[in-house]
Amino acid sequence: MGKIIAIGGGELRERTTLKIDEYIAALAKARAGERRANALFIPTASHDFMPYYNTFHKVYTGVFDIKTDVALTVFKEPDLEKLRQKFEKADMIYVGGGDTVFMIEEWKKSGLLGLIEDAERRGVLIAGLSAGAICWFSDMYTDSAAALGDGGEKYAQFSGLGWIKGIISPHYGARMLDFDKIVCYNNARAYGIEDNAALVIENGEVVGSLSSGGKAWLIDGTGEKLIKTEIPCL
Repeated sequence: MGKIIAIGGGELRERTTLKIDEYIAALAKARAGERRANALFIPTASHDFMPYYNTFHKVYTGVFDIKTDVALTVFKEPDLEKLRQKFEKADMIYVGGGDTVFMIEEWKKSGLLGLIEDAERRGVLIAGLSAGAICWFSDMYTDSAAALGDGGEKYAQFSGLGWIKGIISPHYGARMLDFDKIVCYNNARAYGIEDNAALVIENGEVVGSLSSGGKAWLIDGTGEKLIKTEIPCL
């Protein structure tokens, strides 16, 4: 398994995650070597909202001089061969935020998941914010409309892709009290990522964090008392 940068939240448009984006861009450029680096943006969780991609392009091309492209599947029948060519060119994949459960279901239905898995096996860097950060874990704490429906709880726990073991919550600063209760109830070890913070994951293991103003936490609910440890920045 390669490297994943899981960003808890933040506003790409307002550049609140810029220090983290700089780290991601540097990794993409290192992988590209002498040629110009390529980044592929996946906006499935936002139902292929194109202004989101435009913001990503302004930051990663305008600030970091990385060429960008976008993978769209929601509103048209996907051409898997064209999508495969985009993935093969990518030095980095960035998964945007939005509805996590919808995104995973759409990836499976469209065939996009297989392309993402293949890119990961080839060592392509994967980064993502909010939905794009938590989907890789075995369990996710999310407010996904696709699964909650009308009248459901605001946040709930759902199964993720299972690439990384553990329960995770994005936007941890806003969801801390409720998420801590879930961790205790499940006698689990979990991760909470605040906005403008990120986990750095290598070969399926968390190796550190990044900060553009926020913090990332390891939350241990396996004992008599909840223990929270700040994950050191790299």
